[in-house]
Amino acid sequence: MAQLGYVCVGVNDFDRACAFYDALAAELGGKRLFPTPHGQMYRLGSGPMIMVTRPYNGEPATVGNGNMLAINVDSQEDVARIYDKAISLGATCEGKPGPRMQFGDFAYFRDLDGNKFAVFFSAQQKKQ
Repeated sequence: MAQLGYVCVGVNDFDRACAFYDALAAELGGKRLFPTPHGQMYRLGSGPMIMVTRPYNGEPATVGNGNMLAINVDSQEDVARIYDKAISLGATCEGKPGPRMQFGDFAYFRDLDGNKFAVFFSAQQKKQ
């Protein structure tokens, strides 16, 4: 069975980004793992890894229109807690925590380089 192994998040200020992800990973029960030639690998909880990376081509990192990383958490309270932590670290709001139709509770933010994240909890998914 195939599953997602890791995603890359392009950054422009590597040290600033690592400070952000060090704190966010810790809040999610994760940690900094190992450096790569252009970046740093993180584990956020028990899910796929995230590589915070300088673009390989040396050009500035830019965000993808329509791209988003979604982090599945264990409770509605975790949605708000992780969102609040990200905002306290300098992330910008893209949608405050709350229910999104029948899908569950979601919150949205952009990291320091504008990469979009969702944090979500779905009681339906937990039942499957």
